Amino acid sequence: MEQEHLKQRLQHFRLRRQSTPTPRMRDVVGEFDKQMTLGERVADTFALTVGSWRFIIAQSAILAIWLVLNAIGWIRHWDPYPFILLNLMLSFQAAYAAPIIMMSQNRTSELDRLQAKNDFEINQRAELEIEEILTLLDSHTAMLDTILERLETR
Repeated sequence: MEQEHLKQRLQHFRLRRQSTPTPRMRDVVGEFDKQMTLGERVADTFALTVGSWRFIIAQSAILAIWLVLNAIGWIRHWDPYPFILLNLMLSFQAAYAAPIIMMSQNRTSELDRLQAKNDFEINQRAELEIEEILTLLDSHTAMLDTILERLETR
């Protein structure tokens, strides 16, 4: 009787494993990249460029040259001290750079949320499979106990 019950449970697990294919893993980053518009790609490239040491060094060099040329006066002073034109240009740069960088950061946050959701789904599937494996292991243990009892009685 007990042996028949264990056989039925094992058959149930075999059929269940065969009938429920393991779902494929999602490439969240790839899916997200495919949906990006040209403007979003430009914003991301801009954010990567502005957020690099190469940009900081290049901008610092340009600012230093600007200041030296206007302070010393080797060339005609096109922006004399207090460098109002330079301040205006830097203000324009900041006014446009900040929203573009924020667009890129918002997109990165959305990607992080999608990845976290995908990780949660994977963890849920893994938990179900682990529970199934533990149940199967319990069945095997019970079957082995039955076999050991029968061997001891013989």
